[in-house]
Amino acid sequence: MKKVINKQIWVLKDKDTFIFGLTNEGQDDFGNVTFVMLPKVGDKLEVGDTFAELEAEKAVTELITPLAGTIVEINNESLQTPSVLDNPEERKAWMIVMTDVSEEAFLNLD
Repeated sequence: MKKVINKQIWVLKDKDTFIFGLTNEGQDDFGNVTFVMLPKVGDKLEVGDTFAELEAEKAVTELITPLAGTIVEINNESLQTPSVLDNPEERKAWMIVMTDVSEEAFLNLD
């Protein structure tokens, strides 16, 4: 199951993990991504924490997590080659993977 937040971020539930990425609309809003900063594996995030900082041709922005959980994987390739987040195939524009997320909180996302 996939949820879209603010038209810019998608969250995909995959078994016990939750993958966060940029929607095509978010990619269009920000323009080509030139820099990305992500949390470290093992970091615990609370709702409202920043899970990514992006610099792009149209915006510099912090992306805020709508879910609390623990980072278990980050897209290391995006740190070296930020343009991988510009992929029109949204699933390839992923940034982080979290566990320890409340299923109820995920289902309640708008």
